[in-house]
Amino acid sequence: MNPTTPDQYLASLPADRRASVLAVHAAIRKAVPKLTVEIMMGMGSPVIGYGKYHYKSASGREGDWFLIGLCAGKNHYSLHICAADKGGYLVEQNAAKLGKVKTGRSCINFKKLEDLELGAAMALVKQAVKSGGLNREG
Repeated sequence: MNPTTPDQYLASLPADRRASVLAVHAAIRKAVPKLTVEIMMGMGSPVIGYGKYHYKSASGREGDWFLIGLCAGKNHYSLHICAADKGGYLVEQNAAKLGKVKTGRSCINFKKLEDLELGAAMALVKQAVKSGGLNREG
């Protein structure tokens, strides 16, 4: 059964993984308390989505996606910050500040909570809300 609420998702995680996701979840809620929170399906598994933005790609495809996403994979955690400014994707631009993590355009993957520079990540979360997300497919 796929969880339909953030609480169900959090409860479905093994205790050791739940603690790390709860810590990041709490930090996101503190950083951007006004964003709506819901479960969305992304990358084949449930994701806690915070806020939404509407995208329209050059090909004409469009839809709604989470601005911030958080999930626990089998071997790592993923924090998605789907936002860009004039300089490009926020995560890509700030990868060096985020700790012992692997980054993509808008994704931060980390194996342990201690590997993520949580303060730097939350600064990007706040910046993402100000930017309004991606206005292109990311």
